[in-house]
Amino acid sequence: MISITDKTLKDLEFNTVLQTISERCNTEIGKQKAIAIVPFKSKETLMNALLQTSEYLSSFTNNNAIPNHGFENITNDIKFLAIEDSFLEVGSFRKIATLSDTVNVLLMFLKKFNDYYPKLNEKASQIEYTKYIIQKIDEVVDKYGEIKDNASPDLINIRRDMSVVRGKVNQSFGQALSQYNGLGYLDEIKESFVENRRVLAVLAMYRRKVKGSILGSSKTGSIAYIEPEATLRYSRELSNLEYEEREEITKILKKLSNDIRPYVDLLKEYQDFLSDIDVVSAKAKYARKINAILPNIIEEKRLFFREAFHPILFLNNLEKKEKTFPQTIELKNENRIIVISGPNAGGKTISLKTVGLLQLMLQCGILIPVHERSETFLFDRILTDIGDNQSIENHLSTYSYRLKNMNYFLKKCNAKTLFLIDEFGTGSDPELGGALAETFLEEFYHREAFGIITTHYSNLKILANELPFASNANMLFDEKSLEPMYKLILGQAGSSFTFEVAQKNGIPYGLINRAKKKIEGGKVRFDKTIATLQKERSKLEKTSLTLKEEEIKAREESKKMENINAKIQDKLERYQELYDANQRLIYIGQKIDDISEKYFNNKDKKVLIGDFLKLVEIENSKRKKATVKEKKEKEIIQKKVVEEVKVIVEEIRKEKKEKKIKAQKQEAEKPKVTLKIGDRVRMVDGKSVGTIDKIEKNKAVVNYGIFTSKVSLEELEFVQAK
Repeated sequence: MISITDKTLKDLEFNTVLQTISERCNTEIGKQKAIAIVPFKSKETLMNALLQTSEYLSSFTNNNAIPNHGFENITNDIKFLAIEDSFLEVGSFRKIATLSDTVNVLLMFLKKFNDYYPKLNEKASQIEYTKYIIQKIDEVVDKYGEIKDNASPDLINIRRDMSVVRGKVNQSFGQALSQYNGLGYLDEIKESFVENRRVLAVLAMYRRKVKGSILGSSKTGSIAYIEPEATLRYSRELSNLEYEEREEITKILKKLSNDIRPYVDLLKEYQDFLSDIDVVSAKAKYARKINAILPNIIEEKRLFFREAFHPILFLNNLEKKEKTFPQTIELKNENRIIVISGPNAGGKTISLKTVGLLQLMLQCGILIPVHERSETFLFDRILTDIGDNQSIENHLSTYSYRLKNMNYFLKKCNAKTLFLIDEFGTGSDPELGGALAETFLEEFYHREAFGIITTHYSNLKILANELPFASNANMLFDEKSLEPMYKLILGQAGSSFTFEVAQKNGIPYGLINRAKKKIEGGKVRFDKTIATLQKERSKLEKTSLTLKEEEIKAREESKKMENINAKIQDKLERYQELYDANQRLIYIGQKIDDISEKYFNNKDKKVLIGDFLKLVEIENSKRKKATVKEKKEKEIIQKKVVEEVKVIVEEIRKEKKEKKIKAQKQEAEKPKVTLKIGDRVRMVDGKSVGTIDKIEKNKAVVNYGIFTSKVSLEELEFVQAK
């Protein structure tokens, strides 16, 4: 079980990683789960999570893409359903059926492709597969979220009666419309709708001459809206039937709720399962973005991160189109503490944070951006002291706060601890603070903890050199320009280049000499020796870089191919989105056509408007609210994709046209054979072969054995000579 404090999470900016993963989730529950990711308590559950993410990541590149796992949140519906004698509305049942169907499809898929996704299938196999929920709902609710006519025998009769009465309403209204229109009592618009009821638009002066019920008037009062007397009787009958329909639907929904209620716990499991898969999917998408993998998890106490990238820095630099420099770091029993020294702005803190953040991510089930030959073991604790920790609310100075933190380290530090300390010993008198820091370091060393520290203190550099299982390291700098090269070099302490940097920044040489005289000569010589060694190492690094030019060229070619593949993948995704959008529009068009045909048959405007509103509401429920900026960005992307597709289609058409013209040209250029009696021939667009018996002017009589045919010579092609 790993122990992580809030301070460590904050120091390593772990929440930024979780926020990025959360943004890649498709569901609200998934987003909440992603933000709440914490280290796993057991190795078994951790390995399952890592392997599940690794399997999902592989689905992006193989031919067996994992099906959709999105769903509408049914948490409130489940809570309501759990209450005895309650019943859900029809829309809730459609959501439940869709959720159940999504789970069933996913369970069957993972079972079928167990060889590809063994760990995901192992998780899925714990979920019950049942068609009962879908079948029960489908018996009552159609795919548009409407109660079916045959949901109960009584409902069939009620709706049949309603259909008959609607016919009578329309018939009686039509007769009244013809009658009063012929008498000139109606306005130009003739009819309208008031409170979903069909009414005559009667001119105000004739309203007493039209028998019926006045339901309203126009704003000017020039038109009275009257429901004809004959229609009124049928309308009341229809209202009664509509009430009976509502009562029957309530009975049906209550029965359906009772049928589904025993499955409340299973529905909770379904939602939990799909939201877990959503988080796995988001972690896989994040892994693809940062080029992350699953390194080898070992039992031996060793941490080896080869070509490790800091994920947050990597993504930020990717956005700015800047290069990120990877680091290779190794900690093992024979070299368990590394002391990194050297001037500021060289990347010491980033190297420190990279190790801590990647180890933390891994122990939270998140893949990390390292070389495939990397490996590590699992720590029980990760302790950090990074950045300015002055506590204003507790009135503690930086040094007091850091001492308090060191006291916590001393209580918790053991052989399975990874500690990371930035600017170790700072905040107090250099001599006294350095001596105390040296004592702390010795204590961590004797407890066999693994750790990385950064410092400017010479005594800590010397101690790291003296301890058998500790070592110095420095960030490489150019020996002439003193510009950082962002590369960690193990085995040697780094000079702070104090006087060299001062000289480079224009500080007078005389002042620098006076400063040198004010400190002990031994310290100056020590720092100068380190600086000289660093310069020598820098020269060796340059020589090594020259020797690796060919290897770099090969890698660049490989990167080019990766970029091309990434672009192709991106295009495919955008084309898929365009295709899905077009399919959705086709579906809406088909639905509108169905509604139009229905109206064509029954001429019922009320049903037409109701059906149309339902269609609009269903489609609007699928829409996500977006800001004006997001809409504009989406429109630009869609426009760009459509333009790309247009160009590609035009190119394909042009290519086909050119091929056709070329084929026709080649056919025309073929030398014409003069046909003679006895030659074997066939029709240009036919397969049967015959023999020419006779030639008259530009026509030939062709014998096919059982019949003869008279054909133009131009329509024949030569097969074989006589």
